[in-house]
Amino acid sequence: MKKYLLASLLALLAFVGKAQEDNSDIVKVGDTMPSFTIVSDNGSKLQSASLKGKVILVNFFATWCPPCQKELAAVQQTLWPKYKNNKDFVLLVIGREHSDADLQKYNEKKGFDFPLYPDKDRAIFGAFAKNLIPRGYLVGKDGKIIYTSKGYTDEEFAELMTKIEGALK
Repeated sequence: MKKYLLASLLALLAFVGKAQEDNSDIVKVGDTMPSFTIVSDNGSKLQSASLKGKVILVNFFATWCPPCQKELAAVQQTLWPKYKNNKDFVLLVIGREHSDADLQKYNEKKGFDFPLYPDKDRAIFGAFAKNLIPRGYLVGKDGKIIYTSKGYTDEEFAELMTKIEGALK
């Protein structure tokens, strides 16, 4: 009887796990990067269409998110110094639900030397995903997503670095 009860419980847990699968992705590996426009507080615009032919890392974060802080520290320490002068690489670190003023204040504390871009109303984020940050999307020169990440681990960041290197070859 205990065996049947245990088997039933395991089956139920598997079913519940399936029902709660992460469906937060809108964009997946192999998809074309959604088009978007970053609008700064001063009205200046950066259109994704202007980045064609480049390797692009789109990173979504929030100033209050602890895993985001770890990821951005790794970007500052490792990724940005390696790729900031590469004409074929673009880094878009986008603050979900943040204005330029929010990001400027945040950056005064953190001292990042890579640009931070606003997404006040989640319009850009909403084209990529439904929820969960930090998120990263690596886009190849052909405009297709070649790597995605959710959350932050050192191992995943190392894999991202390898993917960037490969995409730039």
